[in-house]
Amino acid sequence: MTAIAQNGRLREKKEQIKALKVAFITDELALTPDEATKFWPLFNAFEDKQQEIKKQKLKAYINRMDDDSFDKLSEKDASAMLSQMESMEDELYQAKKKFVTSLKGVISPVKILKLKKAEENFNRKLLQQYRDKKLGK
Repeated sequence: MTAIAQNGRLREKKEQIKALKVAFITDELALTPDEATKFWPLFNAFEDKQQEIKKQKLKAYINRMDDDSFDKLSEKDASAMLSQMESMEDELYQAKKKFVTSLKGVISPVKILKLKKAEENFNRKLLQQYRDKKLGK
């Protein structure tokens, strides 16, 4: 029961953070209603794609890194893991390129650059709030 309750709270927190992020980005980019209607489906699809890539590929080697056998990893296995990591990074990069290309028909190049900055600022702000809460500030 505790795990179910925690899972529900975690899902609720994620939804709250997502809502805050949507509001923050919408405000920072000053999206018009027309831009927002076209922008958010693209943004959400891109975020879903990123999560999918990370979940599929990253989990596989994170699980191996946490394993006690990680310290006994052979050079061959380490090389294979590095190749997998590079492949994942390349896949993320290609997804980002495709996303930016699709945005060019929806918002201006200036707003695309502002999006990058807004995401970084949101993440920084979120992390700072987490640290402040953790330290009891």
